[in-house]
Amino acid sequence: MMYILRRIILLIITILLVSIITFGVFQILPGDPVRTMLGTEADPTQIENLRSELGLDRPLYEQYVDWMKGLLTGQLGNSIRFSMPVKELLFDRLPVTMSLAGLTLIMVLIISLPLGMFAARRQNKLSDVSLSTMTQIGMAVPSFWLGMMLILYIGLQFSFFKISGYIPWTQSIAGALSTLILPALTIAIPQIAVNFRYVRTAILEQVQLDYVRTIRSKGMSEQNVMYKHVLKNSMIPILTVFGLIMAEVVAGTIIVEQVFSLPGIGQLLITAISNRDFPLVQGIVMYITVAVVMINFIVDVLYSVLDPRIRLR
Repeated sequence: MMYILRRIILLIITILLVSIITFGVFQILPGDPVRTMLGTEADPTQIENLRSELGLDRPLYEQYVDWMKGLLTGQLGNSIRFSMPVKELLFDRLPVTMSLAGLTLIMVLIISLPLGMFAARRQNKLSDVSLSTMTQIGMAVPSFWLGMMLILYIGLQFSFFKISGYIPWTQSIAGALSTLILPALTIAIPQIAVNFRYVRTAILEQVQLDYVRTIRSKGMSEQNVMYKHVLKNSMIPILTVFGLIMAEVVAGTIIVEQVFSLPGIGQLLITAISNRDFPLVQGIVMYITVAVVMINFIVDVLYSVLDPRIRLR
């Protein structure tokens, strides 16, 4: 219980520190949101009236306190560019980004885990060397270039795949998959390569330990040895890397959504930055922060489930 409590306290402190940094950075960035709303022809009286209406003429600490109250209550203010609540914009775009991230993580898990185990069982053989070489290349490929290659050689060749736009799951499951598979592959391929190498390394470290030789000497099948013992004892390092991959996937959607014109959080962030829409940018940054911190928190909790000794340290 104390372990979970410490993790929760650390989570709260992290979010608080990031909120301070986020708020502070946007106060010193060039650009005036009031002039963006009113245009360059606005007179000083209009500017001062709107600045007062938005509360931008108050001390920074008061603005920060009000902003934090809004975060806690879900009221993130109004977008300057879209003239509507930031919360509504996030909820409208969130399903796209969450669907993309979820499909990507499923691909990473179901491909990298079996391949890593397969390569570990065939260490230094042709299949192992081939997979290791391919994953080395996969780790080096930039996401935006990979996305364009998938569009050229798959999206334009097969009518099932859509290279832009998004079809909601409620409208058509096949349609949603047709718009998400290529973007998900773009993010997943480098992460599959990373996770493959860590799974392979973790499995190889375990199979060299004495307990594995003891289990094999008792006549247990190789499949049971790998799945019931070796994989289970390898999960701590694998889970650590997978937690980092989940955070990378959340961040990776920003670039890929631009390449495939997906109306998600990433595309919304680029639009907000281009228009100096500070309330919207702050809301999106905090969403990304909370998502990454929550991922790390879940990973920490899973550590204690997989290895109860961690709770006693």
